[in-house]
Parts: sequence; C-alpha cells; structure tokens
Amino acid sequence: MSSIKKIVILVLILAVPGFLYYLLTSQGKNRYKPLPFYGPKPLSGTFHTFHGKKIPDTLFHKAGDFNLLDQDGKPVSFKTLEGQILVISFFYTHCPDICTKVNANMDSLAGYYIKNKLVTFASITVDPQRDNAAVLKSFAAQYRQPASKWKFLTGDTTTIYTLARKGLFVDALQSGKDEFIASSKIVLLDPERRIRGYYDGTSATDVTRLVDELKVQISEELRKKEKPLY
Repeated sequence: MSSIKKIVILVLILAVPGFLYYLLTSQGKNRYKPLPFYGPKPLSGTFHTFHGKKIPDTLFHKAGDFNLLDQDGKPVSFKTLEGQILVISFFYTHCPDICTKVNANMDSLAGYYIKNKLVTFASITVDPQRDNAAVLKSFAAQYRQPASKWKFLTGDTTTIYTLARKGLFVDALQSGKDEFIASSKIVLLDPERRIRGYYDGTSATDVTRLVDELKVQISEELRKKEKPLY
C-alpha cells in the first residue's frame, strides 16, 4: 500500500467520527421536536413576526404553586423543586389495585432515573387526614427510593384537590366517608410548571412512552442550558 493511500485512510478514520458527531449534535438539533403543551392556551395579546406575518403569541397553562410536606416532614413547593422536571401521580395508602399498579410503575421510573438530577418524582395522597408524613414515610419504605428522588406528599385537602383538578386537570376527591377517587394518570411537568404529557400509570405501554418522552424533555432542558446568554 502506497504512503498516499495510508494517509488518506488515516484522514478518513480521524474525520468520520467528528463528522458523525457534528450531524448528531448540530444537525440533529434542527430535527428536534419538543413535547406538546397541555391545558388551556389563551392568547397573550402580543404578536411575533414570521415571514412577514404577525402571529399572535400563546400563553401555555402553568400549574399553580402549592405547599405540602414530604415523608420526612419537609416542606415541598415548586420553589423547592426549582429547575426540576416533575413526574406526578395521586394515590392514597389504603387504595385498592389501581394505586398499587401506579406506584409500582412510579417505583420503576424513579429507579430508572435515579442518577438523573434533573428529574424528581412525586406521589400526592388524596387522603391527607389519614396519610400524614409519618404514615407516608412508613409506606414509602417498601419502595426503597430516596426521598430526594421520589417524594410522597401530604397537606390540606384544598391545596391537594386544587392542584390536581385545576392545576393538572386530573381527578382527586373524596367520594364517601372512607372512599376516595385518585386518577391513574401520571403527569409530566417541565421546570416552568407546564404540562408536557399524560400517561396511564397502569399501562405498560404508556409507562414506556413516558420513559422515552422524559428523555426528550431532558434533552430540551439541556439544550436550554447550552444556549449562550448573548
């Protein structure tokens, strides 16, 4: 083999990986499709211009803030969870099979993302009078996930039901003396408190979709951090 051919082969070996990396990191961004936004989308009253046309700006729904306690009795709010992608479900500790399935899937998800510092999981009781912090701590022990990754939350019913029904648009209510309704939906929120996905917490197919869409949301947040300030 001539020395020229050897040089050409060496150049290709060195250049191809860099070119592929460029395609994945630079060109891939152009094909990146973020997750949709859920909830009401009122017009802001302002406009932006695209190809010479004025297009009205949209305001995306944001869940209202809350003040609850986790299984360690520590206060939790959107402020304490600032910068986090949130995966939220509702349950109660004496719930029948549906909550058991949802919690099992939340456990798997929390374990899958255990090392990712951008994602936090939260399960909120709809029976806070029974499920105080001590009860939730005992309940959470069976899953062996740290409270820093998967929070079991309690508080007053007004806060919890308002967050569920008006903030996240899922069912959460007391239907009888000892009967409660907790949605089987898992809700995905971005760090700006906007709803980016709904998933049936009892469905293996939906949970797999959530795993994939969480990766998309994580990529979106990382891209924001890559953008220069100026």
